[in-house]
Amino acid sequence: MRQPSLIARRVAAASVGLVVAAGAAACGPKDNDAKGAGGDSTPHKGGTLTVLNSQPQSDFDPARLYTSGGGNVPSLVFRTLTTRNRENGAAGAKVVPDLATDTGRPNKDATVWTYTLKPGLKYEDGTPITSADIKYGIERSFAPELSGGAPYLRDWLTGAAKYQGPYKDKKGLSAIETPDARTIVFHLNKPEGEFPYLATQTQFAPVPQAKDKGTKYEEHPVSSGPYRVVRNDNDGEHVVLERNPHWSGDDERKAYPDRIDVRSGLDSSVINQRLSSSQGADAAAVTTDTNLGPAELARVSGDKKLADRVGTGHFGYTNYIAFNPKVKPFDNPKVREAIAYAVDRSSVVNAAGGSALAEPATTFLPDQKSFGYTPYDPFPAGKSGNAAKAKELLKEAGYAKGLTVTLTHSNDKNFETSPEIATALQDALKKAGITVKLQGLEDNDYRDKIHGVKTEPGFFLAHWGADWPSGGPFLAPIFDGRQIVEDGANFNTGLLNDKSVNDEIDAINKLTDLNAAAVRWGALDKKIGAQALTVPLFHPVYKRLYGSDVRNIVISDWTGVLDISQVAVK
Repeated sequence: MRQPSLIARRVAAASVGLVVAAGAAACGPKDNDAKGAGGDSTPHKGGTLTVLNSQPQSDFDPARLYTSGGGNVPSLVFRTLTTRNRENGAAGAKVVPDLATDTGRPNKDATVWTYTLKPGLKYEDGTPITSADIKYGIERSFAPELSGGAPYLRDWLTGAAKYQGPYKDKKGLSAIETPDARTIVFHLNKPEGEFPYLATQTQFAPVPQAKDKGTKYEEHPVSSGPYRVVRNDNDGEHVVLERNPHWSGDDERKAYPDRIDVRSGLDSSVINQRLSSSQGADAAAVTTDTNLGPAELARVSGDKKLADRVGTGHFGYTNYIAFNPKVKPFDNPKVREAIAYAVDRSSVVNAAGGSALAEPATTFLPDQKSFGYTPYDPFPAGKSGNAAKAKELLKEAGYAKGLTVTLTHSNDKNFETSPEIATALQDALKKAGITVKLQGLEDNDYRDKIHGVKTEPGFFLAHWGADWPSGGPFLAPIFDGRQIVEDGANFNTGLLNDKSVNDEIDAINKLTDLNAAAVRWGALDKKIGAQALTVPLFHPVYKRLYGSDVRNIVISDWTGVLDISQVAVK
């Protein structure tokens, strides 16, 4: 998730398949097993799975979806060159082949990536899937009228920066070659060792040019996956999927149900009540975008049968304090360090819903191996903060009598950047002699303010989630000085432009050994953390109910939400 302004919506929308939604380190068999709630634990083919969501599956076109790992609902219809490993926990953070025979073959400096398609792949109408279809699918994602997908391809492909798509430029992208029907080659303008992760996004889904209807393609996109779209009402408010008779199976999707009925636009309390009751069709229902809130979780936790039907996940996501070092007094590192020491993470976690829904953070990178998580705490203050150390630093900064600052936050009740978190910080900092005035803004105004270089406040709440489970899309957008956007949406909140940081990002991007890259991302996180440009607060935990007849619950560290490609119904 490259854009935090979209993250909250995506975490809600991972439902219908947008990128992310919560992650799943704690989702092994202990919490989520194949049994569902009682009865036969063996997953069977057949039946109808109902999906109850708050956000609609809008723009159901592979060019327009901003997904990670192919999304959730979209991944049932659109196969991509690579995809996420459909397993619980850390194993699910791996990238694996999908349409391709492997995760890609790079040249020596990772500027050229070659893929070979598996033999015998077919669309829902029985026609063969070719490498030219994947090239065309990518090219149409550049069309202005089909915008919305991830921006990486425009940045990474050689000569693609000004390309306007095949409707205006029929010559296509010379950076993508298809020497034969099963081979596709990508030429990049710089080394990108994480290209296999990018190839999981739906822009890499094949689109037959003869069936392309431009902006109307979303009404009946041609399926390459286990299900085809038979109904799409009100731009994704009601989507019905049925089996694709020409899907030959694949290594990742189980596709147990015969039919999947996605109903959106529902209030979150209604969704949780229906899943709790599990009456009629709701017994075979799940949600992919609606979490249990603190009050709902307390009620569910007191009922063992309900508690057994809660899936737990951790998506790669961090909530944090951001500083603008160009605004006084935050230009003084000791002031930023004082605030870091003064923060009471216990009270922040309580404000976020308690330890069941939030875990304290001292690192910017999420605490998952795939990101390169390296435990560190540059300003160790314990769980409740260290007011004495904060006062000492303030004195050194010239504020022996304390100071008054303004904290900007959103008024949206999201338990992340909202009043509850701001108030907890206000109370903690008061103990250190820091008076905090709160500036609450409506969510749109808040996002506009914090993402504008000219309007960014000095002290505000922010959050970030990853487009894929790696340190790259987590650290680079926030700390790479070359990604500072002067006129537009800027996410480098600390306005950091450190050559040594930029150079290390480039060096890590050259690595095709993702484990080695993870170690380097962790070290870079630690280096940047010492500058106190951010204060990590907590990583959210996601709790979601599922119906009593649902089986085979799989929640990976990639998405953090129930993977409906694995679910069976009784």
